[in-house]
Amino acid sequence: MASKHAQNGLLPSVSPVPDRRFLCLFLPYWPTEYLKRLNPELSSPLILHEKIKGGLRLAAIDQVAAKEGLGIGQALADARALVPGAKVLEYDPVLLTSAFADFADWHSNASPLVAVMQDRSPFGDLVLDITGVAHLFGGETAMLRTLLSRLRKLNYTVTGAIASTIGAAWAVSHFAKSRIVAPHETTEQLEALPPAALRLDEAQIRLLAQMGLKTIGELRTRQRKPLLARFGSSMILRLDQAYGVIEERMTPRLPPADHYVERKFPEPISLLDDVLLTAADLAKKLGKLLEDEGLGAQTFHLFLYRVDHKVMTLSLNAGRLTRDPVHIASLFRHRAQRLEKENYDPGFGIDMVRLAASSINRLDATQLGTFTIESGASDIDQLTDRLASRLGAAAVLKTELVHSHIPERAARLVPALAGQNEILATDLDRPLRLLPLPELVAISAEVPDGLPASMIWRRQQYRLVKAAGPERLTAEWWNTGERLKLVRPQKPKPGEKPRPPPYIPDLPLFDPVTGTRDYYIVEDHEGHRFWVFRLGLYGGNVHPTWYLHGFFA
Repeated sequence: MASKHAQNGLLPSVSPVPDRRFLCLFLPYWPTEYLKRLNPELSSPLILHEKIKGGLRLAAIDQVAAKEGLGIGQALADARALVPGAKVLEYDPVLLTSAFADFADWHSNASPLVAVMQDRSPFGDLVLDITGVAHLFGGETAMLRTLLSRLRKLNYTVTGAIASTIGAAWAVSHFAKSRIVAPHETTEQLEALPPAALRLDEAQIRLLAQMGLKTIGELRTRQRKPLLARFGSSMILRLDQAYGVIEERMTPRLPPADHYVERKFPEPISLLDDVLLTAADLAKKLGKLLEDEGLGAQTFHLFLYRVDHKVMTLSLNAGRLTRDPVHIASLFRHRAQRLEKENYDPGFGIDMVRLAASSINRLDATQLGTFTIESGASDIDQLTDRLASRLGAAAVLKTELVHSHIPERAARLVPALAGQNEILATDLDRPLRLLPLPELVAISAEVPDGLPASMIWRRQQYRLVKAAGPERLTAEWWNTGERLKLVRPQKPKPGEKPRPPPYIPDLPLFDPVTGTRDYYIVEDHEGHRFWVFRLGLYGGNVHPTWYLHGFFA
């Protein structure tokens, strides 16, 4: 059957996309109904306006205004004339965007994968991937009824649908009553809906109306090539996505987590201590879940679902893979100490807490013997995690080696929770402490290129009794902003075409002698060891100078 449709250029009726289930919620009057929840004194009809192309037009309306004949995009002057008693407010996209994001995150207590659909409007459309989740509510029917009823109790106008594709669920929720579409009913349900249910733009919808195509079923019987030439690839894509020929992916707002545990409360909690006790108990369950699968995680997320449909999120990272419940709970405890001072607001209470793990990888169990001696590395890692959780990741730093032989460029400070850097093996003798910048010193030697015999640093003289070196480090010309001296090309042979002259940038010529360093390890009569170097060579253009760069233990 599928091959026959493909030969005729029609849409295949068999979906090659893996079976998944999606729930779409449509809230047509969400902006105005949200503002009424913020301010119960606002009366109906309520309309929001914004400035579009130099004129004031309606950006959102409530249900009463819609029944009075007002519509989105209508001129504000016309709306005032039709409904003189309407309450008019200015459209605030920043406030509504932030509020709808919180509203979407709140629905992650039903499914961890929630996305905002902005195909037709920036607000009002949510999609949830409920694959493998509906049984927690007693089935798809009970789940859809639960989500719709709790929104209607909050005075939101809402319809919803469950289908095997995002496009089908969106179409049914917008253009049919709230219902569940079984996988084998997708074609039948879609074909009776108007073409606007495919999330087409206004120009495409008008053109389809001119052609007399009133349903998706009529559109689906047409040849694809003429449709592609007339409407572009976007309409063909929407058709294929609705019927499941092409998979449509959603972008979850919260980080997706395959491993999570949660706890719901019969009565909301508000104290931070209660939240931390719950997190410690969930950490034990999550650790057991990860241990059973031989896994560990580096990132953990604590979601606090408030009864006023908002979500508070606490996310933190560990330096290494872990599933230790005590360590996980301690990280959130230290983070909470900082949160309590900033903005911990439980609202009217928290009715569910979820602990999720991401950045997951294999973590095999370690067997300790009787005579095993621990190196203490795990204790240092856990201390680093706790400090970063309490002070912030940017406040705890570590040294990362860099591929450079210039000492002050060979290392840099990075966050301690950053990935493990490559350890550069070296047998060179280096001091324990480097000065922030090399300091100028006066060195005297028996002969110019001989070993240092005495040193004056910060007006104090040191008699040097031992010295070793030199270790020569040449300058890194690629970091100097200078050019190298080019070798002249050979003259062309008889009959050969002469080569064009090489390009010479307008940069000073690099002098390898000036930037060369000769390092010495010197020791004074009291046993203090210093790391000094001579910058430049005798006989060069610049007289060499001496510097102190570090100290040995």
